[in-house]
Amino acid sequence: MPIDPVCGMEASESNEITAQFEGTTYYFCSTDCRDFFDEHPKRFVDQPHPHLSEASGVTVPRLYYGRAGGEFDLSIADPESLSVGDRVEFRKTLTDDDVRKFAEATGDTNALHLNDSFAEKTRFGGRIAHGTLVSGLISAALACLPGLSIYLSQNLEFEGPVHIGETLTTVCEVNDDLDGDRYQLTTRIENGDGERVLDGTATVLVDPLPA
Repeated sequence: MPIDPVCGMEASESNEITAQFEGTTYYFCSTDCRDFFDEHPKRFVDQPHPHLSEASGVTVPRLYYGRAGGEFDLSIADPESLSVGDRVEFRKTLTDDDVRKFAEATGDTNALHLNDSFAEKTRFGGRIAHGTLVSGLISAALACLPGLSIYLSQNLEFEGPVHIGETLTTVCEVNDDLDGDRYQLTTRIENGDGERVLDGTATVLVDPLPA
């Protein structure tokens, strides 16, 4: 089974999502990944971990995974290690497809998230995203930091609902350098109006990326 050179996922030889580069045919799991490849084919062919992202002069473990979406900005003082004040912002719009796939993956088929007529009669006046789906954007943000961030703990306070189609901004900032490559971060998520919908702190262990 060929491997998609962009996201590292398996790609079927039977599909028609391919590209030619220097006499070799490459197969992709989606047209989005093929489009990424077409922009910088040499990078995805020549680098040891071509599917990983680059930001602020460092490689981070976020895949160029075409179907996932989301954008991030990284602000760090030293590319070699995290320090207090380093931060990442991650932005993503939560779509109806995101909510339904999350329900399928977790089995959480609460009608509040999936049925319009039911949700309209609740205090929210319509469907909202699962709270755990929203908080999952913190994990997405952590994957944009240098090194391999491993979740150790997280506390959360949900401060407001997130309706389908809202664009959210997740901000994670290092506020304490703990022992043993462990860091504490403040974590918050805001909606498009700048209103905080989630607040909390996380502790992560940061390993070097595999060579």
